[in-house]
Amino acid sequence: MKKGILAIFGTLLVTTLLLTACGNRQSSSTSNQQTLTVATNAEMATLSTTKYSDTTSLEALQNTFEGLYRFNSKNKPVLAGASSVSVSPDKKTYTFTLRKNAKWSNGDAVTAQDYVFAWRKMVDPSAASPNSQRFAPIKNGEAIAAGKMSTDELGIKALSTYKLQVTLESPISYFSELMTGAPFYPQDEKIVKKYGSQYGTSAAKTVFNGPFVVTGWNGTNLKWNYVKNSKYWDKKAITLKKVNVQVVKDASTAANLYKTNKLDYAMLTTDYIKQYQKTAGFHSKTIPLIGYMSFNTHRKTTANVHFRKAIAMAYNKNSLVKNVLHAGSALNGIVPKDFAFNTKTGADYRKDAGNMSTYNLKEAKKQWAEAKKELGKQKISIELLTSDTTDSKQIGEYLQSQLETNLPGLSVSLRSIPLKSRLAATTDYDFDIVYGTWQPDYADPVNFISDGGQYHLDDDYNNSNFRNLLNQAATTYATNPTKRWSTLIKAEKQLIKTDAFTAPVYQGGMSYLLKNKVKGLQISPYGTVLFYRNVHIK
Repeated sequence: MKKGILAIFGTLLVTTLLLTACGNRQSSSTSNQQTLTVATNAEMATLSTTKYSDTTSLEALQNTFEGLYRFNSKNKPVLAGASSVSVSPDKKTYTFTLRKNAKWSNGDAVTAQDYVFAWRKMVDPSAASPNSQRFAPIKNGEAIAAGKMSTDELGIKALSTYKLQVTLESPISYFSELMTGAPFYPQDEKIVKKYGSQYGTSAAKTVFNGPFVVTGWNGTNLKWNYVKNSKYWDKKAITLKKVNVQVVKDASTAANLYKTNKLDYAMLTTDYIKQYQKTAGFHSKTIPLIGYMSFNTHRKTTANVHFRKAIAMAYNKNSLVKNVLHAGSALNGIVPKDFAFNTKTGADYRKDAGNMSTYNLKEAKKQWAEAKKELGKQKISIELLTSDTTDSKQIGEYLQSQLETNLPGLSVSLRSIPLKSRLAATTDYDFDIVYGTWQPDYADPVNFISDGGQYHLDDDYNNSNFRNLLNQAATTYATNPTKRWSTLIKAEKQLIKTDAFTAPVYQGGMSYLLKNKVKGLQISPYGTVLFYRNVHIK
């Protein structure tokens, strides 16, 4: 992802298997209290929609902000901040009427200018937003982010106080899904300008327009709350009054609290999936979250394509999934399976695209020999950077063992640090190889191919064939699903198979325990983010 994103969650950003969340700590609480207590395994980095790149921050934003669209109870996009929309015949211009009763938590009206201000800030190169690439479908978005045009040329206009116009480069089938994402939320221009660089660094220096507000977060502490927003336009639809959140990096603590009926919901990490498989309330499913390794191409060793290919093929993914993760599946491309489907044939993209980066020890050793020859070394030492959560460290240790065993002469040291620090390190190019996870923002292959959590992809991967293919998919073949599909497959092949810019590791599986009395808890269709809007305690 651009400029060191996780995706994260992009972000970009924390694996399903790393996140630990839970429900009401007081199991005996009555329904009229309508309070949940939730644990997450990683600290929150920011409350600014233009700066987030981790899953914890994303979950906070998606529960406390609202854009033009949101997901309904069936995880389908519906109008939210807008009450109506009209679309031009060429499907490139959307005109929204905003809700006049939509307010910020400080009482300010949510206006069209708030969207214009936030979006222009997202693509401004000087702001260095980690999610600016998400605006490529918006007219002039890519050119502005590249510093070739001014921000006022972005395809968004405030036609009046409550009338907003959005213009695309080309028609896209996933527009409404795209608009549910946090990068497309508005910002209260007055408040952002008031706090400047401090905006979003604490709950007190942020205002919200979603169903909840954040309280009790000072920017570094490990506890905060989501409290029902009294200024939210649709507050009557919100039953839950409060969510207490605290960071619990030890997964066993959350599992034990659930077991003793002190939690209503608990995400299971790798160590506990097998233990709780037969427990009442156990659920498990494969989701479109991916784990991968990114390389710092500014360093001589990791800039070598043979070195990257050797690394990408030298670890047994099936063994990792079976013996370490106990959920999910091996990932042999940057786009996961059961995520995007051909609109003409209904075929799964991953099946059509095939395997592009598999465990292949013979070929890995061949590439390794070539890398050592070109680098002029028989022994090479590199560092693998991970976050300090239990699962992340376990995966890092597995990769370390596999790489050192299968590539003679390679020494891998591990550096596991808090997520917030890891994100900063990747942004600053303070790494050789970084292991991260990412979950998508909309159901289209291009979301993974042009982003996918791949650190510094926009900055450092300048392959002209790749860029031309993405451009063709976005313009020439925008309305030709068949050719667009095959063009995206070619782009992924260039990125993963030919250049090994990123090394796919696994597709995540989500396993969790949920008490029967918690109703309406939603999980994002794109990963592990929890939606509290429709929750009520029975």
